Amino acid sequence: MQHVDIDDVEPRGPGGGDVDRRGLAEPLGATNLALNRYVLEPGESFAGGMHAHLDQEEVFYVLSGTATFEHTPEPTGEPETTEVSAGEAVRFAPGEYQVGRNEGDEPVVALALGAPKETTEGRVPQSCPECGDSDVLAVVIGDEGLLLECPDCGATVEPGR
Repeated sequence: MQHVDIDDVEPRGPGGGDVDRRGLAEPLGATNLALNRYVLEPGESFAGGMHAHLDQEEVFYVLSGTATFEHTPEPTGEPETTEVSAGEAVRFAPGEYQVGRNEGDEPVVALALGAPKETTEGRVPQSCPECGDSDVLAVVIGDEGLLLECPDCGATVEPGR
């Protein structure tokens, strides 16, 4: 058994941002499950944008506040919006595109669970600026940080371009 006080875990935002995200899997010794506790202030999001994990399902359990999720099974599909309030949970299947944020006036506190723990097949719904053949780019963690890569031509793109 492992035990951890969440306040003792150093917060880090997704991609190094300001969001209060505390990774709990490692301090708890979890090897097959990703577990993060988020506190989102108004206007903040769980991730930098719409994305999918092709090899991981995700569950978000809202402890307080209301999180708003946009989601679609296809990268070019019209997203649906779902509000998840305190005491509710939502699951996203592997390959389902989603982004969650706090669109309210009060903080959102939520647990995010992902299985399997390590995800290596992330995608964002963005067309390749080089070849234009792909409507998604793969998320790649390299020596220089986060990059996006076209699965068709291999071109790399910095996020946000």
